[in-house]
Amino acid sequence: MIDIQNITFAYKKKTPLFEDFSLSLVSGSIVGLLGKNGAGKTTLLKLISGLLPTQGGAINVNGFAPKERKPSFLADVSFIPEEFSLPSLSISAYVAALQPLYPNFDSEKLDNILTEFELQRCDKLHKISHGQRKKFLIAFALSCNSKVLILDEPTNGLDIPSKSLFRKVLVSSVTDEQIVLISTHQVKDIDSVIDTVVVLDKGKTIFNDSLENVSRDYRFEIVNDLQTAENALYHEKKLNGYHCIASAHNHEETNVDLELFFNFLTTKKS
Repeated sequence: MIDIQNITFAYKKKTPLFEDFSLSLVSGSIVGLLGKNGAGKTTLLKLISGLLPTQGGAINVNGFAPKERKPSFLADVSFIPEEFSLPSLSISAYVAALQPLYPNFDSEKLDNILTEFELQRCDKLHKISHGQRKKFLIAFALSCNSKVLILDEPTNGLDIPSKSLFRKVLVSSVTDEQIVLISTHQVKDIDSVIDTVVVLDKGKTIFNDSLENVSRDYRFEIVNDLQTAENALYHEKKLNGYHCIASAHNHEETNVDLELFFNFLTTKKS
């Protein structure tokens, strides 16, 4: 699990991004971390993975303090950043060099995911496209079987078929012993795979709940006329009508429009 208690963090000579910030996430969940630019998403991921140290408070990830960067902690955390560079090696050579660092690494799982992504171990990382390199990093991270998997904008650089494959592979690869934390601006790319939503705004958590509860508490519908929308809390005009959010009350559950819900939360906050 990930337990963050009252942390403070500021970049040098800047206003603190996090002050007295707390958040708890449990294993066995795929969490979507959403927020506008500057909300603190990437910084939070780096704090959780130990790439940045807190300046107050504490973070506990499966019994470890990330900022200590202990080998036993690093062996059970996989982090794919939005921006990355890879060495001029073949996939096979890269795997041979890094696989020993992850005691739960599954070579057969890697080969299966590489096949799904139409990659081969003989492929040279410096000669394949950015999207293919991103798919390889995803395949490698999933094959590490780390208890904590952190993905920052994982679908950036992927074409539409690859995004669909990413969702399929992710859902089929993770277990109840893992926690997956996905930060993204592309809400529609992950709305079918996450089970928990965390929304950040200016270093604060403005929402943290399961999609199941969102579906229970809110009703999502499309109407031609706003007057027919019963007690709408929020709406957006689109080509096919008004997309609305209302309190569920005793209505049947509806499918969650996560992008609409995010816009509702951040507009309500502002």
